[in-house]
Amino acid sequence: MAMLGYEAWYIQPGVSQPEEGQQTDTEGQSTDAQSEEPTEGLPAVANQTREAANEAANAGEEAFSALMSGDTEAAGAAAKKLVAGAVPLLTNIAIGIVIILVALFLAGRVRSIVTKTSRKARVDETLGSFFGQLAKWAIIGIGLVSAIGYMGVPTASFAAVIGGASLAIGLAFQGSLGNLAAGVMLLIFRPFKIGDVVQVGGITAKVTEIDLFTTMLDTPDNRRIIMPNGNIFGNEIENITFHPTRRVDITVGTEYPADLDKAREVLMGAIKKVDGALTDPAPVVYLNELGDSSINWAVRVWANTPDYWAIKEKLTRQIKYDLDAADIGIPFPQMDVHIDGKVLNG
Repeated sequence: MAMLGYEAWYIQPGVSQPEEGQQTDTEGQSTDAQSEEPTEGLPAVANQTREAANEAANAGEEAFSALMSGDTEAAGAAAKKLVAGAVPLLTNIAIGIVIILVALFLAGRVRSIVTKTSRKARVDETLGSFFGQLAKWAIIGIGLVSAIGYMGVPTASFAAVIGGASLAIGLAFQGSLGNLAAGVMLLIFRPFKIGDVVQVGGITAKVTEIDLFTTMLDTPDNRRIIMPNGNIFGNEIENITFHPTRRVDITVGTEYPADLDKAREVLMGAIKKVDGALTDPAPVVYLNELGDSSINWAVRVWANTPDYWAIKEKLTRQIKYDLDAADIGIPFPQMDVHIDGKVLNG
């Protein structure tokens, strides 16, 4: 059998040649392999782009070899093949670029729409901006993957690379991602808002800013504290100024010889003299306990939250003045030491 072109069989020891008239299944295998390739959708476009790139590269090599050998006719034929292969390649690349530009335009529009919608729905501004940015980058990612597919890059391999990179980045920045998740939860559930006074992590301060990763706190002595959101959301949060009113509690000790009814009357009178003290709920004065050296009273009055410290200071001052005016003493802890005379003389 003559060995001509691609029909020739490579003779290997121990491998029998097919008889004349015997049909090989190479063509059938090639047909099966081709049938497994995608025929539509983005994978098919990617295959076409890769085939066009391969044809253009082969034609370029042929044209260069022909020019070097001086065969102008072969060079011209190879140039035609180069143009024929480059046209679909450049077309798909141009389509990919257009897809990226359209994705960038749509991403900006979608981000603006999501942000405005969140603002109309009275969602926190920081959270609305986060959702807008998330939608923007999702559209850009989809457009980028589609464009890369049109340009001939296998999207499956690209997705695998992105997945591996995402895993590595997630492991490297797991603390930051935890703070991000905590920040989103704080913005959704809103345990406090800007301007509230909170106690968290042993710190009492006013909230000045809530970001996705950190929360800014200002202490009463004007210190700025930047606390990671993970430390806040994972701990107990006490919102001191959540309610519009607060109860002022003052413990007062009077001496044992003082008349109980008179002491109660003086304390109630002191409450009535304080401007800003609320009458609803009604103030309360009750006998709390008989201490070691004093009779202890609990004085409780309600005030508007912004006036809490002012009312507490005024009420404490007025109680002291009224008890002094009523000649009711406020005892202090003291110790009497009795020394045995024999010990002293000895």
